[in-house]
Amino acid sequence: MILLKQMIILFFVMLLGFMMARKKIIDRKVSKSLSWITVNIANPALILSGSQGNSIEKKEMLFLIVLAFGMFLFLIIMAEIIIPIFRPDNSEKGVYKVLFVFSNIGFMGFPIISSVYGSKGLLYGSIFLLPFNILIYTYGIMCMSKQKTGIKQKLIKLFNIGLIAGITSLVFAVNKVTIPNVAGQLITMLSALTAPLSMMVIGASFTEISIKQIFCDIRLLIFAILKLVIIPLIGIVMIKCITSNNILQGVCFIMLATPSGSMVAMMAEQYNGNYITAAKGVALTTVLSVITMPLLFAVMGI
Repeated sequence: MILLKQMIILFFVMLLGFMMARKKIIDRKVSKSLSWITVNIANPALILSGSQGNSIEKKEMLFLIVLAFGMFLFLIIMAEIIIPIFRPDNSEKGVYKVLFVFSNIGFMGFPIISSVYGSKGLLYGSIFLLPFNILIYTYGIMCMSKQKTGIKQKLIKLFNIGLIAGITSLVFAVNKVTIPNVAGQLITMLSALTAPLSMMVIGASFTEISIKQIFCDIRLLIFAILKLVIIPLIGIVMIKCITSNNILQGVCFIMLATPSGSMVAMMAEQYNGNYITAAKGVALTTVLSVITMPLLFAVMGI
């Protein structure tokens, strides 16, 4: 029920974006501007907001950070192995990798975690925002960007606002730094822009994508099944061998089972990746996840 409610909310925000695009209120130029705001202002604020009010023992924090980074490393390795098998075009290869690695943990994962596992689960889940945002602004940009640059230029590009926010959030969480009230309210206000802006841009992209294009793309359908079913099942078996903490197991499973993150489309828009493929991947996995997530939860008994 929680997942269904979240899907309905996302659907109507995307529908709003679609309607505004049809009315020419959101055109390509506006869409790119909204993407810039999301990637460079709203999402970094969301990263920083994850460190507010959270306290945890340093030993447990270190274990969770290692586990979170390990999970993303597993996904990256699998992406590098599996995606070339699909033989995507050069313009799509990077997009498929980012769609595979980065899920919608912030906009879909957190509401589900909060409802099922409460504040403890939400605290565990917030740890995953750190590797997510650090890696999406590094590995994600490298996969999306079409421009070929040297190592020095790549390092300069990777040291951006998203990476800075990720490192800052980690430092704050480990040292239990309290953000001043005014700054905290500002961060919370800006972070709240992330979901609606990203969903509206995704919805606006539907004017360029037909339903037939989404559901008749066999390669994308196979990719979606792999992303939403096979990888979560493999991942949870591995995680159960690492920890017996039921809450942590459930949080990790939700992180793996959620659809491709809307931030992938935002990154494609901002860094000149194949935006249409990214939007199609986000749309398809989001729709299918309504079926796959409840089924997986029932099968695994989580």
